Amino acid sequence: MSEMKKMILDNPIKNTSRLIQNVARPLKRLPNHIGIIPDGNRRWAESKGFTKEKGYALGLHPGLALFRLFKELNIQELTFYGFTTDNTKRPTEQTKAFTKACIQAVELLKMEDADLLVIGNTESNMFPKELLPFTTRKTFGKGGIKVNFLVNYGWEWDLNYPLNGNSAQNGSATHLKSHEISRMDLIIRWGGMTRLSGFLPVQSVYSDIYVVDEYWPDFKPEHFFQALQWYQVQDITLGG
Repeated sequence: MSEMKKMILDNPIKNTSRLIQNVARPLKRLPNHIGIIPDGNRRWAESKGFTKEKGYALGLHPGLALFRLFKELNIQELTFYGFTTDNTKRPTEQTKAFTKACIQAVELLKMEDADLLVIGNTESNMFPKELLPFTTRKTFGKGGIKVNFLVNYGWEWDLNYPLNGNSAQNGSATHLKSHEISRMDLIIRWGGMTRLSGFLPVQSVYSDIYVVDEYWPDFKPEHFFQALQWYQVQDITLGG
């Protein structure tokens, strides 16, 4: 078995239930909606001696592991950044790799209990046709946690949708193409960068942002629990 294939098949999370019992017990406040920016795949690949596009497949199992942690903690909503319209300007081997990874991520999620919505510019040929059926929310298994997956998403594309006369609903402006997605309480970004990179600019307006220095393929559950512990001491005023 190649080193790359072994890394893909290796599950990074073990004994999650015991870890949750030990770490989550003192948490008094959990975010209702968390956004995830899984950055650093290309830098991780280069650091391991691989070409840049090899890093995307290594984000699959961390994403699934994190989803399961969300489920065990009863987090209500998760938004995951797949790729942006700006990302499609990258070399072809990279765009093919991250598009394939997004398709595979949905295939993995279909075996879980979730309500999935894929949001992105479907009029572009960069949007994978395999994900078109999921641009209306679909229930997998017993359903439950809302999962929003941004694929070929662009903030300008989102904001330029014509106004329909309504200002807000459930914390999300109804004129947005992403109007079904609620306001995010917490955003966690891997890879050490502090920018939002166009990540749902309306729903992130009052989000607390926690940055993990490690690259996304090096995901550990401790990253997630450290973010939740940090969130406990943030002053949530929403401008009030």
